[in-house]
Amino acid sequence: MSTRPVNWTALIIVILLFVIVAVMGFMAARWRRSKEETGLHSLDEWGLGGRGFGTWITWFLLGGDLYTAYTFVAVPAAMWATGAVSGFFAVPYTIVLYPIIFIIMSRLWSVSHRHGYVTSADFVGGRYGSRWLSLAVAVTGIVATMPYIALQLVGIKAVLTVLGLGSAQNAFLTDLPLILAFVVLAAYTYTSGLRAPAMIAVVKDLLIYLAVIVAVIYLPIKFGGWDTIFGAAQTKLGTVSQATGKPAGVFIPGATSYSAYWTLALGSAMALFMYPHSVTGVLASKARNTIRRNAAILPLYSLMLGFLALLGFVAITAGTKPIDLDGSVNPQLVVPQLFLDHFPAWFAGIALAAIAIGALVPAAIMSIAAANLFTRNIYRDFFRPDAPPKTEANVSKIVSLVVKVGALIFVIGMDQSAAINMQLLGGIWILQTFPAVVAGLYTRWFDRWALLVGWAVGIVFGTVSAYSVVNPVTHAHFGGSTAAIPGTNVTVYIAISAFVLNLIVAAVLTVLLRLFKVPQGADETRPSDFGADETDPKVKQIEATAGPTGPFA
Repeated sequence: MSTRPVNWTALIIVILLFVIVAVMGFMAARWRRSKEETGLHSLDEWGLGGRGFGTWITWFLLGGDLYTAYTFVAVPAAMWATGAVSGFFAVPYTIVLYPIIFIIMSRLWSVSHRHGYVTSADFVGGRYGSRWLSLAVAVTGIVATMPYIALQLVGIKAVLTVLGLGSAQNAFLTDLPLILAFVVLAAYTYTSGLRAPAMIAVVKDLLIYLAVIVAVIYLPIKFGGWDTIFGAAQTKLGTVSQATGKPAGVFIPGATSYSAYWTLALGSAMALFMYPHSVTGVLASKARNTIRRNAAILPLYSLMLGFLALLGFVAITAGTKPIDLDGSVNPQLVVPQLFLDHFPAWFAGIALAAIAIGALVPAAIMSIAAANLFTRNIYRDFFRPDAPPKTEANVSKIVSLVVKVGALIFVIGMDQSAAINMQLLGGIWILQTFPAVVAGLYTRWFDRWALLVGWAVGIVFGTVSAYSVVNPVTHAHFGGSTAAIPGTNVTVYIAISAFVLNLIVAAVLTVLLRLFKVPQGADETRPSDFGADETDPKVKQIEATAGPTGPFA
């Protein structure tokens, strides 16, 4: 068993910064609130921050949303353990992502502004006139988000472990700080909604930038430069593992890894903005061009992520020992341990606080996004269609608490690998909503039932394929996210294979259903909705002006 002394200086700094952001979270309830609003009594106000965030707040919000604590912990951990294919693909994928945001998300913002959509499932339901397709998108979003929230707790747990708060003998004392952190998170999310993580994201991102910039300047100088660091990484990753008889990892991907690498990058880029928390960040911005400007400046985070990923190689050179409470090697502890070993305790405290706070921001946004999906696309659509805005907001607040408690139980009660496996599946599943959402932004050609069947086929194929991947060391199922395309030797990201199958099924079934003249659902959108800006009227305003004989009559 591993016992660690408590690093009191670093711990006090982490606690102080946590208290500061907690106070900010509660204060955020009154931040940027419209004069007409006496409380956060609608999903627009509680769940989307009043849809009023400008370029910089949106930048910090999306950055805090997309670059999570688990990103800061897992990407360098993957570089340290297995190298470039499983680690560094995260850098090009975020770069591929931004043109997708620039083109696609501005259209989603416009149509959502016009019709008051709060979730992507709202849009799908309105576009195709199908509650069931909307339900499929909503359920996929909720299920894919739950393990994502759980993994934020893995990031906090890594920080608490290296600070010396864990105990292999007393599980309750180990989990108590985590429980307290999430009680505070739940409280300020309940009272302040999306405004809380938007405000805290500014602090979190400034701390992360400070820690990473100092680390990538100071540590390479300390360890003999990047040439030495890359040499040590190449030696470690090229060493043959006794368990598998193969090299421990991949320093630079060879020809056999190309298809796995580029499909991981492309599939992850396509999937990321299908996640509910990403859509929430987009719809909270105040204008169409706010999204486009963010697509231009968000690559600054990718630059930071590239440097952060390389800290995994720095840890190899430094000889960092990421030993968990049970005495086993846990790669997730690499970056927190690296900072604690090679920086003064006060600066390590700042860096570790940045990681811990980096868990609170996305966890809050994710729980809000999942709650909005439940409220709008399950509760309202199927149980109470006439629910007033205040009731919707109250239901969403309660569900956001339930979601966070569920994630906490998941992390405390289950093995960490279960959360990672579920997150792997979440990426595969969420990509299967891409045809319904993105195709709907451009065309109404696909049939709603064809999209629903395609979604189901993609989900089943992706899940079975992921289950069939066996870890060569532990021999456990869900051992990776890549597999050969059936009938070939070409290894690709499973989500891409499932997505292509989904698209083929949807297209073929659409043609068949058109031949049989199956009725189409009512489309409540019109072409001009997809280019609307903040100055354009919403549908309710148009209807009120036009009267019963207007374009929406």
